[in-house]
Amino acid sequence: MATSQKSRGGRVDFTSLVSSVGDRSPVDAGTPVDGQFRPDVPIAELVANPRNPRSSLGSLDDLSSIAERQLQPGTVITSARWLELWPEDSEAIGSARWVVVNGCRRLAASEKFGRKGLDVVVRDSLATSKESVLWASIVENLDRRDFDVVEEAEAVNLLVTELGSASRAAVKLGKSEGWISQRRALLKLEPELREKLRSGDLAIRDARELAQIPSVEQVAAWSSRQEKQPGPGIKGKRPRPGDSDRQNGSRTTSAIRALTKLKSNPQAVATAIREALSEDDVQKLVRMLQDV
Repeated sequence: MATSQKSRGGRVDFTSLVSSVGDRSPVDAGTPVDGQFRPDVPIAELVANPRNPRSSLGSLDDLSSIAERQLQPGTVITSARWLELWPEDSEAIGSARWVVVNGCRRLAASEKFGRKGLDVVVRDSLATSKESVLWASIVENLDRRDFDVVEEAEAVNLLVTELGSASRAAVKLGKSEGWISQRRALLKLEPELREKLRSGDLAIRDARELAQIPSVEQVAAWSSRQEKQPGPGIKGKRPRPGDSDRQNGSRTTSAIRALTKLKSNPQAVATAIREALSEDDVQKLVRMLQDV
């Protein structure tokens, strides 16, 4: 006689679950539970967020250890839910079951270093609207130390476009409208100057000024500024109007280059700042950074 799938009281017999592992398993049937942890999902079933605000994933060498262990799961949305919001992404998603919203670098590193599966958490609750998906991916990246200012500007612009206004984006991100406007202005820069901004050769303040002039004049204006900056070893010249501003600009650029070299080590940056500034100046710097 066949073994009943139910024991007394209507409970499912454990042996029936064991025999139905795979496509028939009731454990994996139906819609995935929001917040569900799914270990070792095959890489072939995952696709990176087509709306990722990061234009470049940068070097993945810092994630080489993912071949042996994964410290933090990625966050995914089911492809079906994603396509309800962005049906035009069907080609980009292909046959993937899951869209990685947070963890695209971990996914890329897994592919590069030979990891076969990725631990993920299902978060379809993030996909209540396009706005909520973009906000989730932008907020995570804004807190990353290697998320450069141009990528930040692109991410902010995406959110403004989706929400329909800079004021709504400011509220969503907890920033001022002035901060939103300043970041978006950086997208008016010529590609060459964007790269200088990424590398730290161009200060944000100078970049905002250059972005206000016609694009065809920007590179020439930048070159002219560089030529006017006094080089090292020039002595005995009488100060001219504007020399102080140019010297300050040169010091700013040098400081940016130094900080760029330390950007992957926030502790080193903090130590250097505390050694160079008084406690009052450190507090002043904190307030100024909040308004940048």
